[in-house]
Formats: sequence, C-alpha cells, structure tokens
Amino acid sequence: MPKLLSIFRIVALLEGVSYILLLFIATPIKYFGNDPTYVKWLGMPHGLLFIAYIVIAVLISSDMKWNNRTFWTVLIASIIPFGTFYVDKKFLAKKDA
Repeated sequence: MPKLLSIFRIVALLEGVSYILLLFIATPIKYFGNDPTYVKWLGMPHGLLFIAYIVIAVLISSDMKWNNRTFWTVLIASIIPFGTFYVDKKFLAKKDA
C-alpha cells in the first residue's frame, strides 16, 4: 500500500501541474495566439495522468479507509485547478510518512 500511495502522490502532483499548464498557458496561447501546438503537446499527457489519478484513487480508497465524502472530494479535486495539491496535503502526505 505505501508504494501505491507514493505513486498516487506523484501522479497527483504531475496531474495537477499538467492541468495548470494546460489551463493557464496552453489554452490561452491556443485561443489568443492561434497556436494549438501546446494544447496538443500537453493534452495527451494530461489525459493519461487524469485517468491514472482516477484509477489509483479508486484502488487505494478502501485501504485508506476513505468515507464517501473523502472519496468524492479526492475525485472532484482532479477537475479543480490546484485541487490535487489540496488532496495531497489534506489526505495523503500524513499517511505516506
């Protein structure tokens, strides 16, 4: 379990960073600069990280003994900018020590 939790923390960090880059850098460049290159470069890695985040969250939820509220908070955090950083600090960091 600790190994999967460590992997989840890394995936959460990478997913959060990729989401922020996609939202605040790549998308404005696409629409204001007429250059979709960065969205194409960041879109696929972000999508894969998002799927990995969801799958691993489902896998570790019972071992982490998350109630329904915590489980849904962890999942919903993946669609909110900076949400995965909150999840790491609030629910994961103290368990991975």
